Amino acid sequence: MRYVTRVLQPGETVVYATKLHWFVYLWAILMLVICLILAFAARFTADQQNLSLALWVAALIFALLALSAALRVFVRRATTELAVTDQRVIYKTGLLARHTLEMNRAKVESVTVDQTMLGRVFGYGTIIVRGTGSTLEPIRDISDPLTFRSHITTA
Repeated sequence: MRYVTRVLQPGETVVYATKLHWFVYLWAILMLVICLILAFAARFTADQQNLSLALWVAALIFALLALSAALRVFVRRATTELAVTDQRVIYKTGLLARHTLEMNRAKVESVTVDQTMLGRVFGYGTIIVRGTGSTLEPIRDISDPLTFRSHITTA
């Protein structure tokens, strides 16, 4: 059962839910592309056995790095829940160790959206929720952060 549905109060409904953007896979994709380039180069240098072996080993290393990065991001993306209900903002991340933020919408002072140029093009960014009497809580790599902010700030 999802965390958000388990912590809903009686009569509370989810207004908007989102997740981390697919762009968090960028490093894994980049390493996979490098792996493929190295494997391609190794295939065409088969006549130079030492160079070919070195390129195959490098391709294997990048393949393992890509797999490791993709698995780590997959778990992060699968275990992160972001929701705005009619009463609260709920953010949960983590598989074994859990970090949660549940803030009453009436206690939210401001919501800041930070987007890089790539973030604006691909539609992801960081939301910083400021609540009364609490610390700043950045939520990184959210898909469509402007819509998420709009749902937090509308009453």
